[in-house]
Amino acid sequence: MNILVLYGTTEGQTRKVCAFIAERLRAKGDVVTVVNAAAPGAPFDLRDFQAAIVAASIHVGQYQSAVVEFARVHHASLNHMPSAFVSVSLSMVDSDAEELLSLATITENFKAYTGWTNAEIHHVAGALRVGAYDFFKRWVMRLVAWEKKLKLEPGKDLELTDWEALAVTVDGLHARFVETVARKKD
Repeated sequence: MNILVLYGTTEGQTRKVCAFIAERLRAKGDVVTVVNAAAPGAPFDLRDFQAAIVAASIHVGQYQSAVVEFARVHHASLNHMPSAFVSVSLSMVDSDAEELLSLATITENFKAYTGWTNAEIHHVAGALRVGAYDFFKRWVMRLVAWEKKLKLEPGKDLELTDWEALAVTVDGLHARFVETVARKKD
């Protein structure tokens, strides 16, 4: 199966998540093209792919604009192929009802704005990239870590992505993609 994995990232965790997704799919025999939405390189046509996974991280309540614009422009194609949206955020670290409601609102607004209505949403915890932050952001993120009761060691990044859970998600997406493509051929 030929699968597009397109992403937007701010500090690099979503790129890391998508590299993991791509390797997991390749291990199943898929041909995977990974594209950074902000620097897509050579042009591509969604019709060349049988399925798509789009991923972005939430920063200040929004996804990367390049991903939002890609989904808005290509929503018709995405709606006619097996596809999924991977939302990366720190909101997945705890089960605070208000945080989860905010996360659901952000993803629903994304779907409504872009018109990508069949997007199967999967939430993944991100990371705190302390070394990538300026003084102000480092201070804010330390406050966020404190509020979420996360142990942040001075000068060290904090990886929060549950790679085993992501592997299960990718395996489930792959199975759904294969089944949907097979049904379309019948």
